Amino acid sequence: MLSSDEELKPYECDGLAAYRVVPLLVVLPGSVEEVQAVLRICHAEGVAVVARGAGTGLSGGALPHEDGILLSLARLNRILAIDPDNGCARVQPGVRNLAISEAARPHGLYYAPDPSSQIACTIGGNVAENAGGVHCLKYGLTVNNLLAVEIVTIEGDRLTLGGGGLDGPGYDLLALITGSEGMLGIVVEVTVKLLPIPQRAQVALAAFDDVEAAGQAVADIIAAGILPAGLEMMDNPSIRAAEDFVHAGYPTQAAAILLCEVDGGNEEVSEDIARVRQRLLDSGASEVRTASDDAERARFWAGRKAAFPAVGRISPDYYCMDGTIPRKHLPHVLREIARYSKESGLRVANVFHAGDGNLHPLILYDANNPGELEQAEEVGGRILELCVEVGGTITGEHGVGLEKINQMCAQFPPEELQVFHDVKAAFDAQGLLNPGKAIPTLNRCAEFGAMHVKAGDLRFPHLERF
Repeated sequence: MLSSDEELKPYECDGLAAYRVVPLLVVLPGSVEEVQAVLRICHAEGVAVVARGAGTGLSGGALPHEDGILLSLARLNRILAIDPDNGCARVQPGVRNLAISEAARPHGLYYAPDPSSQIACTIGGNVAENAGGVHCLKYGLTVNNLLAVEIVTIEGDRLTLGGGGLDGPGYDLLALITGSEGMLGIVVEVTVKLLPIPQRAQVALAAFDDVEAAGQAVADIIAAGILPAGLEMMDNPSIRAAEDFVHAGYPTQAAAILLCEVDGGNEEVSEDIARVRQRLLDSGASEVRTASDDAERARFWAGRKAAFPAVGRISPDYYCMDGTIPRKHLPHVLREIARYSKESGLRVANVFHAGDGNLHPLILYDANNPGELEQAEEVGGRILELCVEVGGTITGEHGVGLEKINQMCAQFPPEELQVFHDVKAAFDAQGLLNPGKAIPTLNRCAEFGAMHVKAGDLRFPHLERF
């Protein structure tokens, strides 16, 4: 247990460093039984509990409660079993995402979801936020790659959701717990699917002189019936930042680049990469390169996966959004983001999981300048609300946490929010698990609605009901 100011300070925030709260205590259990004991005490005493993995989350989901316990699962970090015959692995929540694939590689297997933080992020946090990654267009998010999850409830009871097969009896509570942000139970064990390592993978890098043309190329590739393993987009500020940081060989003069990877058998990849190259050229690419070997392929991806820290080198602070939109609206949304940037005077670097419409605009600001954080929050909120307006959602993989809780009011009407509260109460009647996150109160939404009415811009008709 950690209790001194020096010990508690490192736990005051997750990857969203703009929000900071020092917890009352930090507890680091070394076994599931110790997790159960902690939760039973907190339940009996009415003490709030916030679970934390590696702290790489970007939505404030692991932000502590000032009068509560921060429950770190870092010591539950063992790979319990690799089962190549059944294509699965049993792991504790503190196991790093990348470590699963490293352990499975001798068997010719790997774990598909690959967040950019996979070298550090843990599988428990991936389950809590339903994390994605650059290869989730073809292979799905965390929820699509799980077989079972074991949780401990706030009362200290141990439950197994899912099973060893592709489907299980009863309600699909496994899907419910995935992405629940630690509000329904504490994940203490995860059974993940393992897939055969593809015989071959090849990536094409396409440069575009126009950001909107790159956005349209994404839709053109999917419309052609091609399903890439990954389809990523970066605009010029992120290209320049990544190239300066990683030296990936990116064309720094391009307005945008697309990275399109196909995988499978040798013949299949040869055919698909040729189709991809032609489609990119037809869509207006000024240049298309194909990685000549695995080393060049790794460099191309290294630049993309290092985009967030790279942008951090060119700005004192940045605010990362996580909206998702239908692909057909990508050019329109890019135009609007550019307009918001110009109106606010804050630069925006765009990095996208373009294939599945998951946007990661990075709003650059300096927290040392009074009012800039609030300005960045306003721009971020407008981007998320735009995603809702075009038929998308406010989060694709980072979760709601504290960051997007106001925009939940834009996404969902009161009746649906009440259902969320009812589900929460069924698992945690006292509201002790990660309180104040993910699901706004109806009063909060009423204030959010009043703010938009006062501004003369009621963009969400259901807010009139408050």
